[in-house]
Amino acid sequence: MYAVTDPATGEIVETYSTATDAEVAAAVDAAHQATAWGRTSTVADRAALMRRLGDLHAEHRTELTDSIVREMGKPREEAEGEVDFCVDIYHYYADHAEEYLADEAVNVTSGPGRAVVRRSPVGVLLGIMPWNFPAYQVARFAAPNLALGNTIVLKHAPQCPATAALLEKLCGEAGFPAGAYVNVYATNEQIADVIADPRVQGVSLTGSERAGAAVAEIAGRNLKKVVLELGGSDPFVVLSTDDLDAVVESAVAARLDNTGQACNAAKRFVVVSDLYDAFVEKFAAQLLAGQSGAPLSSVAAADTLERQVAAAVAEGATLHSEGKRDGAHYPAGVLTGLTTEHATARQELFGPVAMVFKAADEDDALRIANDTPYGLGSYVFTTDAAQAQRVAGRIEAGMVFINGVGAEGAELSFGGVKRSGFGRELGRPGIEEFVNKKLIRTVA
Repeated sequence: MYAVTDPATGEIVETYSTATDAEVAAAVDAAHQATAWGRTSTVADRAALMRRLGDLHAEHRTELTDSIVREMGKPREEAEGEVDFCVDIYHYYADHAEEYLADEAVNVTSGPGRAVVRRSPVGVLLGIMPWNFPAYQVARFAAPNLALGNTIVLKHAPQCPATAALLEKLCGEAGFPAGAYVNVYATNEQIADVIADPRVQGVSLTGSERAGAAVAEIAGRNLKKVVLELGGSDPFVVLSTDDLDAVVESAVAARLDNTGQACNAAKRFVVVSDLYDAFVEKFAAQLLAGQSGAPLSSVAAADTLERQVAAAVAEGATLHSEGKRDGAHYPAGVLTGLTTEHATARQELFGPVAMVFKAADEDDALRIANDTPYGLGSYVFTTDAAQAQRVAGRIEAGMVFINGVGAEGAELSFGGVKRSGFGRELGRPGIEEFVNKKLIRTVA
């Protein structure tokens, strides 16, 4: 089940043994024992560990990059950028944990005395991570929670066992006590038991809708809080511009991020009619020229994308593409002639294929942008500042980026609405998800 498979060739490079039931139980036991550290250590102590963990990611940048490239085929420069972002995240919480976890005074109006809200850890958390960002997704979940004092049992994607082991090793080298962060190569059935374990206080999953629904169902039966970051089909709305070439450059970057395999990559491009033809011509040419040549994460991923594109064409869409599918390698493409009535328009295309929609005006662009089951991120390009804020307010998504792409940061919250999930990671909201906000009122 856990194996490193070269996406370019399909060759199994290395295999890892799936955990036994006893090993899974031992992982939860260790994490539970380590909750004593989480409750007794100071925020300053934990911030120092976070600082060291970020430093270790920088020191092991090449090793982490090699592992990411080998496991899921990410272009090397992007893998290096992923590791660098992890460094930023760990250092961010090292810098801000004390501020975010300080006692919050409450203005008491119901009688004498004073009150504060004190933030403290809840205990053991389970993290279920995906393959597309093997280190960054872990950092997004682990950094705020380790800074808070929660302990973590981490089930990584079966495609990423080597990176999973390396991340656990770095936590140990940073000085976190045994059990604070435990990697486990568990099966889905074993994970269901972990969620049900009364010592586990919450679950964070980044993955598919199907996986999110399954985890949420088990967590709900066991009264556990969950944070879910699921799929996305983010709209890239073009309303006006005085530099179409620059907008197209941003559009290409937004679609080709991680070879198109990012939940918050722009996937549906909604362009007003007077810019549509010129945008499509330039966008298709640059998207095809800009593809990295990297494979998708697996042959199965390419199979899925191929079926989706074929279905769109069968419904009447036009595919602008060059080259042929070769195993896990899938050529970039642009689908035009789509409306929101097309079945493909309501799906997430996980790969270097973009959908472009023509909109009559601002209201029509918003209708198209919001006509999706997803609501993760979005992008708005316009020269009208008032329009930008108006449209951002009406887009049904957890994130809106105006006139820019690649603008994520450790200080900026990440998460969505609708079938893209719920809860937030990063920034201050990321440390507020799995926390006991304990009221302490002193009357006299």
